[in-house]
Amino acid sequence: MDKEQAEGRRATWVPGAVIVGAGPSGLAAAACLKARGVPATVLERSDSLAFTWRHRMYDRLALHLPKRFCELPLLPFSDKYPTYPSKKQFLFYMEEYAAKAGITPRFGASVEEAAFDASVGAWIVRLAGGEVLMAKWLVVATGENAEPHIPEFPGMSQFGGRVMHTCDYKSGEEFAGKKVLVVGCGNSGMEVSLDLCRYGAKPSMVVRNTVHVLPREMLRLSTFGIAMALLKWFPVQLVDRLLLAAAHLVLGDTGQLGLRRPKTGPIELKNLTGKTPVLDVGTLDHIKSGKIKIVSIDHQVVGAVKEVTRRGARLADGKEEQQFDAIILATGYRSNVPSWLKDGGDVFTREGTPKARFPNCWKGRNGLYTVGFSQRGLLGASSDALSVAIDIHCQWRERERPTKNVFQVNNSV
Repeated sequence: MDKEQAEGRRATWVPGAVIVGAGPSGLAAAACLKARGVPATVLERSDSLAFTWRHRMYDRLALHLPKRFCELPLLPFSDKYPTYPSKKQFLFYMEEYAAKAGITPRFGASVEEAAFDASVGAWIVRLAGGEVLMAKWLVVATGENAEPHIPEFPGMSQFGGRVMHTCDYKSGEEFAGKKVLVVGCGNSGMEVSLDLCRYGAKPSMVVRNTVHVLPREMLRLSTFGIAMALLKWFPVQLVDRLLLAAAHLVLGDTGQLGLRRPKTGPIELKNLTGKTPVLDVGTLDHIKSGKIKIVSIDHQVVGAVKEVTRRGARLADGKEEQQFDAIILATGYRSNVPSWLKDGGDVFTREGTPKARFPNCWKGRNGLYTVGFSQRGLLGASSDALSVAIDIHCQWRERERPTKNVFQVNNSV
């Protein structure tokens, strides 16, 4: 949007920063800015904060990491929360966080376009309905998981059963006694398969890629916490070898279950690609007992599902059609940034992922910032929010600093 268009729509100047997104990342950014005296307007397209957590996560979800690694800046989890808070408990924490920080997002404010206008030195943000805002700083906090990634398989429309993405899955109760194909073996695919088992369903999980599976805890200590402590003293490759040796003792050889490990270690792979290792919460026991069937596909085959038929699916391993009552796509999420941000080329790729690696992916040109795109979860979002707030506050302080009266200076000489 150019200057004339903005003026024609009576653009409203917003002091401080405009933050797009009222999830954990947006709330953390707003709280850190407010603590430094910098105003922020938080825009949220939905009708509630933490929309993805509230409406797109399954009921049995709990934080995969201990709460101390998931708390946002300025407000630790209290002792009333367990080590691994549930989805409901985390949402309560988010509500409490926003209330204590005094953050009141503008709900129903969907950003259709945001572009930098060099002639006025500000970001022009156009909302659905025609309202236009202008701000010196724009913080993108819509996150890496803004939209579900739903692959199109041949024959999907003719399938006689139900097809859903995990964003619509709540519990396995409605699938009791049914054969369910789960496409994807990340944390969501693993946990959904486990939940289906607990309700008497018969899940088959498609595994095409290699995957690192680690126990959530070792010797009653968080595996992630152990890794973070070791990384302070040892190189990542050595830490990976130690983790994999311990995982083998606890879990056994996952390759024999059809879950082949990548050649690169779990922490190094996370640093290089952002791919998170699966933290086992009981799924492997059900795989070993045969309650969860693993369908392992050659990783060189493109696409796990060759064709969806009326009664089931034909998989890419070349085997004959298998019958299923439902298909659940645990195929992840993706960024929606490319659909509305028009001048983020120095920060984002065409897919809406950061070009730079953590911890250097939070700042772009012309007052553009990002929070929650570091592929480091809530811990990374907190780090981003603190960095963004410090940087904006330095500029805010310079802009707000009163200038000396020249006559006063002359008279004092």
